[in-house]
Amino acid sequence: MGNADYEYPSIMNGESTGIGIHRVEIPPPQPFFKSLKNTVKETLFPDDPLRQFKNQTPLRKFILGVQYFFPIFEWGSRYNFGFFKSDLIAGITIASLAIPQGISYAKLANLPPILGLYSSFVPPLVYAIMGSSRDLAVGTVAVGSLLMASMIGNEVNATENPALYLHLAFTATFFAGLFELALGFFRLGFIVDFLSHATIVGFMGGAATVVILQQLKGILGLEHFTHATDVVSVLRSVFTQIHQWRWESAVLGFCFLFYLMMAKFFSQKRPKLFWISAMAPLTSVILGTILVYLTHAEKHGVAVIGELKKGLNPPSIMDLSFGSAYMTTAIKTGIVTGVISLAEGIAVGRSFAMFKNYHIDGNKEMIAFGMMNIVGSCTSCYLTTGPFSRSAVNFNAGCKTAVSNIVMALAVMVTLLLLTPLFHFTPLVVLSSIIISAMLGLIDYNAAIHLWHVDKFDFLVCISAYIGVVFANIEIGLVLAVGLSLLRVLLFIARPRTLVLGNIPDSMIYRNVEHYPNTNNVPGVLILDIGAPIYFANSSYLRERISRWIDEEEDKLKSSGETTLQYVILDMGAVGNIDTSGISMLEEVKKNLDRRDYKLVLANPGAEVMKKLNKSKFIETLGQEWIFLTVGEAVGACNFMLHSCKPKSTTDEASQKWSNNV
Repeated sequence: MGNADYEYPSIMNGESTGIGIHRVEIPPPQPFFKSLKNTVKETLFPDDPLRQFKNQTPLRKFILGVQYFFPIFEWGSRYNFGFFKSDLIAGITIASLAIPQGISYAKLANLPPILGLYSSFVPPLVYAIMGSSRDLAVGTVAVGSLLMASMIGNEVNATENPALYLHLAFTATFFAGLFELALGFFRLGFIVDFLSHATIVGFMGGAATVVILQQLKGILGLEHFTHATDVVSVLRSVFTQIHQWRWESAVLGFCFLFYLMMAKFFSQKRPKLFWISAMAPLTSVILGTILVYLTHAEKHGVAVIGELKKGLNPPSIMDLSFGSAYMTTAIKTGIVTGVISLAEGIAVGRSFAMFKNYHIDGNKEMIAFGMMNIVGSCTSCYLTTGPFSRSAVNFNAGCKTAVSNIVMALAVMVTLLLLTPLFHFTPLVVLSSIIISAMLGLIDYNAAIHLWHVDKFDFLVCISAYIGVVFANIEIGLVLAVGLSLLRVLLFIARPRTLVLGNIPDSMIYRNVEHYPNTNNVPGVLILDIGAPIYFANSSYLRERISRWIDEEEDKLKSSGETTLQYVILDMGAVGNIDTSGISMLEEVKKNLDRRDYKLVLANPGAEVMKKLNKSKFIETLGQEWIFLTVGEAVGACNFMLHSCKPKSTTDEASQKWSNNV
């Protein structure tokens, strides 16, 4: 039984219903350009970075502008000797880690080892001036190095054409910096957010696994090795060369790996002794170098670094290959490595900022990363960011400001000027051990287990990224993980949650009936909660889902012999916006309800929704008296109408019982 035969009294004021209904106002119209300005501001400037410039003199605005882009001028005036002592200790500590790691990661990228030291000299100086994190320690990273080796190596063989490979590495670094700078300058940092936590966990774990497998070449002393990164190709390359395994190299490698892992384990058990783990890589290099020098192990199959060029970074701006036939490869490599390095660097910076209760600006970090990679590409450096391992050592060493990066850079400078000949006899197997030790920490199986317990889809994204990287290649793993993450975003948009609400006893609160089983149904009224903005992508789904909810409610009422349905209330509280397709959907829903002799009621629509409903004349069609501020007011009005309509029916009796309960 419907309600078309009844004549409704006015419910626009609280006197008729007795429940104090408040009118839902239509927001005042705004000029187009003002509305556009507000939209752009909310999209690109949610943190309102220009707020500090308001009501300031021109000189003060200039000073604030300089401090914004060069934070060192902001905190430098407060710097003191106590800070310097802490930063000095931290800087020397991370330098002891940066030197062996830099050489190792350069070898991983198929670049000359000296580039790892160059990349630990200039970029940290740039970041110290422009970066906003107090704890981030800048340098090369294993995943970025592997990505560069994989993507450029697919086009150019580093052994056959080392000069072109080197130039493409510099060019890719330049484009990575340019991309990062553009994202920060145009406030587009939200693009990086599409790399979800689950994606990063899976991708980093897969990349770490690939890196570890690649180091079997150094551990086993193999001269010829596959350029592929998938696990099948790597294992095939390893086990088809069993007769070429060098037991001397393997014994040395596993001994140093055991030492590095024990140092890390000991430091984790006693955090105050973090320096043991931090110094372990450099100690391994020193011990390995002395051992090879004394035993002449290089003559017995133990490969060594060889000669390292002495002196500071030579300029490489003329080596940037903008006219190369491989320009597309350099751009693609730059963008992919730039996004990965940004995601890692910003995530690490924010993590440590949270521990010390300060804030870092993601867009300013992007500008800093971009500038240090652009400058680095012109000074013989390749891709750098803020690696977790080095930053964790910096944090544990008690750094106070980015001066620790300056101290590290100066220590590397001394090494470049005076100490590089000492690395001649450093065995490559020690570098492989250092890389494996660092990579084992990136396989975060605890995070994967946590994802499984909390969100199965996130776990699927994580495992897909891992499997894609390990069994295909890094690019496929990354594309697969990002694709699944985007699919989830689209599902959230295209398939929003719709819920049936019920009344919590002795209150005017309405909640999901599945979440709160003790809620009471409101006789004659179906309350639906729309859980997302209504756009063209989900309007058809919502129309069909609302219709299905109504059909299910009718079937339930018929089977139970309860009261007939007369009102459908849509809770629009979560509908932040609506487009023309969404408005058309509401019009269709209203027509469908009118054919069934039901009444459509809206509750809690936002300002943007009300503005568009008013401009589309939907409010006139529906009647503004059927739009309410809260679900409680809407239910109260519907209950009043059920009492007022004659002749009195079972609906009226059930409604009276519900009203008495409330």
